[in-house]
Amino acid sequence: MTQPTANCDSPPNAEHECMEAFTTRTDLPPMATAIGHKLRRAQLLVFQDFHETFAPLKLRPTEFAVLTLISADPGQKQTEIAEQLGIKRANFVALMDCLENRGLAERRKGDIDRRSHSLHLTEKGKAFVGQMTRLWQQHETRMVKQLGGEENRDMLIQLLDRVLGMCDAATQTRHLERR
Repeated sequence: MTQPTANCDSPPNAEHECMEAFTTRTDLPPMATAIGHKLRRAQLLVFQDFHETFAPLKLRPTEFAVLTLISADPGQKQTEIAEQLGIKRANFVALMDCLENRGLAERRKGDIDRRSHSLHLTEKGKAFVGQMTRLWQQHETRMVKQLGGEENRDMLIQLLDRVLGMCDAATQTRHLERR
């Protein structure tokens, strides 16, 4: 790794020269343009708004996602939803336990394979998803406004899908290499 070459012992502009040596290095990107840094900061802000919005329902982002997927397509298997969300099986079981304990969702044994469970909302869960949806619309409206409108949201979604496609392909490649 190269070291800064500024002479930091000379008094007149010593601080300026030292700072310039560190900020003009070509091997490190400025944080303002570091994609990972910006994505993480944006995610933190979006999640902060999410947590504040959904605090009355005591709902976490992962629970939101699971309830949304069950509501959209009742009867999916636990493994299917866990895969869609990238959640390990053991972690998903604990998550479903929590949703069942709250009376929002239930597991039903499969007709053919009794070892598999299909997931369904309870009546209480259906009403809860209605409340959840109203709060989500408020949250989403704030985020779209922050982005400058629906067109910018759509562009961001397309760009993130492109990044996720890259990650998915890379993950698949690593998985195949391990076989």
